Amino acid sequence: MDEASAQSTAAESGFANVPIEITISVGCARPLVRDLLRMGRDAVLPLDRRVEDPVELYVGDRLIARGELQELDGEQAGQLAVRLTEVADLSDGL
Repeated sequence: MDEASAQSTAAESGFANVPIEITISVGCARPLVRDLLRMGRDAVLPLDRRVEDPVELYVGDRLIARGELQELDGEQAGQLAVRLTEVADLSDGL
């Protein structure tokens, strides 16, 4: 099933207007518990990725896409967004 067919099937099934939560993963941290307990305001928790590394988009535990973080301009200046660079084949559903 191609992308257009998958979208058509979703629309016909009545699920097209159901909101879905997507989680964006920007990285992981693995501090020691003692270091975590010492953290306070303005503490910095280093992640295992760099700013320019791709982020991953998940629905539940399923990876659906990868992309790049971007900062929006105009009326939404300062708000973060994701530009998709790679999208998983979702023809078999989520």
